[in-house]
Amino acid sequence: MKRLRWAVVGGGNGGQSLSGHLALMGFPVTLYDIVPETIRAIRKKGGIELDGIVKGFGQIELATESLAEAIDRADIIAVVTPAIAHRSVAKGCAPLLKDGQVVFIHPGATGGALEFRRVLEDEKCRAHVTIAESNSLIYACRSPQPGHASILGIKDFLVVAALPSKDNSHVVDLLNQAFPQIRPGKNVLETSLGNPNAMMHPGPTLLNTSLIDSGKDWLYYWDGITPSIGAFVETIDQERISVGRAYGLDLPSIREWYKISYGAVGENLTEIVRNTKAYAGVKGQKSLRTRYLLEDIPMGLVPMISMGQLAGVDVARMETVARMAGFLIGEDFFATGRTLENLGLSKMTASDIIRFVETDKW
Repeated sequence: MKRLRWAVVGGGNGGQSLSGHLALMGFPVTLYDIVPETIRAIRKKGGIELDGIVKGFGQIELATESLAEAIDRADIIAVVTPAIAHRSVAKGCAPLLKDGQVVFIHPGATGGALEFRRVLEDEKCRAHVTIAESNSLIYACRSPQPGHASILGIKDFLVVAALPSKDNSHVVDLLNQAFPQIRPGKNVLETSLGNPNAMMHPGPTLLNTSLIDSGKDWLYYWDGITPSIGAFVETIDQERISVGRAYGLDLPSIREWYKISYGAVGENLTEIVRNTKAYAGVKGQKSLRTRYLLEDIPMGLVPMISMGQLAGVDVARMETVARMAGFLIGEDFFATGRTLENLGLSKMTASDIIRFVETDKW
């Protein structure tokens, strides 16, 4: 079997963890990032040192600030950036992509593959590529410094879908060469509405505002997911599940997601996250202006809300969190986030959207 060549776009926590791990597994890897200091450090070391549950040194074939150099010979282009960067990455990739390449948005947040496809169309990209996304990052990880990544946990199960879903088998067969725990979702609506960050980050962050503002050290999952907050998250999660049902999906609850992803169980969500070993040392933030709001609301909750409203589903709690957080930090997430309009789906019904993600026709 041909040894797949990977290009990783993004040199943050996830990008460095993925690059180092793939290289350690023997795959040729190139890494692209826009931060010169990150690229220089990795280039000087020759790769990425891994610790945690994966230990070793992953030799990187090329670390570069040139997107063209990074993706030129890649079979799989893994986009491991904050979701707010997906649009600019797609625009940068559009004139560079080649027939047969797979763009794997890892993770896609909510609507990542749809947004990427829309940008390629707008940029008149002529390459025949396959676009896919995952519902979550495969790792719980941190990068304390460039050239060093700590992998705290690896999920036992990860859902990936292609756009359109008729290409699912092709994508998953390729990704299984590195990650056998990846399974195909029904379509990219399943991966997008299966986005756990949209459940676990915005609501708890908003409800821990006083703790965040205190400047004290705290643990996000241990201190921040109290029984009351955990119960509220589960009510938001029921809205997500209802949105999924309106689009023909039987989504696992957030409790079930922890069990299948990490083997974590408990009597309530508080116990479950405290029993998730990969989360044990995750510190709480000391500012509200973090990706838990700035990314997970506009690229997570907002498109879920938009899809729910189209299908006539009550998403009042999601909308309350999104609007309250916006008021609190002075952002209009509904103006900047992914909506049916900017994803190119505004003229479709829910049935049209299902048909589109499965067949590329509506």
